[in-house]
Amino acid sequence: MDDKLMLMIPGPTPVPEQVLRALAKHPIGHRSGDFSQIIAEVTEGLKWLHQTQNDVLILTASGTGAMEAGIINFLSPGDRVLVGNNGKFGERWGKICEVYGLNVQQITAEWGKPLDPEAFRAALEADTAKEIKAVIITHSETSTGVLNDLETINRSVKAHGALILVDAVTSLGATNVPIDAWGLDVVASGSQKGFMLPPGMGFVSVSPKAWEAYATAKMPRFYLDLGKYRKEAAKNSHPFTPPVNMFYGLQVSLAMMKKEGLENIFARHHRHMNATRAAMQALNLPLFAAEQASSPAITAVAPVNVDSEQIRSVMKKQFDIILAGGQDHLKGKIFRVGHLGFVSDRDILTAVSALEATLQALNYEFTSGAGVAAAAQVLRPAS
Repeated sequence: MDDKLMLMIPGPTPVPEQVLRALAKHPIGHRSGDFSQIIAEVTEGLKWLHQTQNDVLILTASGTGAMEAGIINFLSPGDRVLVGNNGKFGERWGKICEVYGLNVQQITAEWGKPLDPEAFRAALEADTAKEIKAVIITHSETSTGVLNDLETINRSVKAHGALILVDAVTSLGATNVPIDAWGLDVVASGSQKGFMLPPGMGFVSVSPKAWEAYATAKMPRFYLDLGKYRKEAAKNSHPFTPPVNMFYGLQVSLAMMKKEGLENIFARHHRHMNATRAAMQALNLPLFAAEQASSPAITAVAPVNVDSEQIRSVMKKQFDIILAGGQDHLKGKIFRVGHLGFVSDRDILTAVSALEATLQALNYEFTSGAGVAAAAQVLRPAS
């Protein structure tokens, strides 16, 4: 059946009907007074969502573009950086740093395991000459479903004095990322995740300390020069041609998020994470990330006695539900269930029940109804 596709992946995520309608509006001039008013409104909303009074700048880019902007605006070639690498995206930030001539020291963990905050503390305390200029962390590692302990790692960074650059692409809008309370310097995210929008916008929050580093940073930059965005944002403008219709959608999605409230948004994502994990356990499908390090955005599952790619294939062909596969060496070994952004309790139950039907079709042995019952138990309203 047409138009019944259901995205249960970590991005792009489902887009609400009212956001889609806003995206379909006729564009207006991006140098007009009307558009300046929209920029002012969404900038205020972004600061609310980011829990910050810092600049929050809007790029026409993906989350990778936002992270690259964060790396190149506040560092110089040869600077020493610590990069946390326990998945595809931590690995990517290390590669970007190397391309720009940074001196990269990686702190690694096995994919599916969280980064060890003690390893960061030890490395930073050993740097008595203060040569480490920045620490780069992926908060929610999308490739594995692991949520790293950003708060604890950041305390060691603050004690050292380095900048902290955070990939919050699948954590912002899904779990608590209190930028000002934690003193995070550079936080990057993307529109196609918790923002409930299509891909196309990147967001970068920048602290006063990071702007001090910008003044002396010598990395080449032009389109991603955040100083240009800051200057124009102060006038409710944009240095280049922005995606006008995406601003319409952002205006609506931020209004929806404000109506729901931050605490309710975070509680919903954690409820869906817990329901999904409970369902997988009830179906005897092993979870890839440990409970204490699980991401509220994505649940990774490592099935045995049934092929993960066959599961994804049947889910797509029979039920029009899209699950994500594994990346790199995990390809064919895991599947990933997204519960990020515009996802409801009904969506979780629908996906779990379709998964049960899929497992039956693949002759996988399990107790019929166990997954749905386990998810429903988590999702049941408080009496």
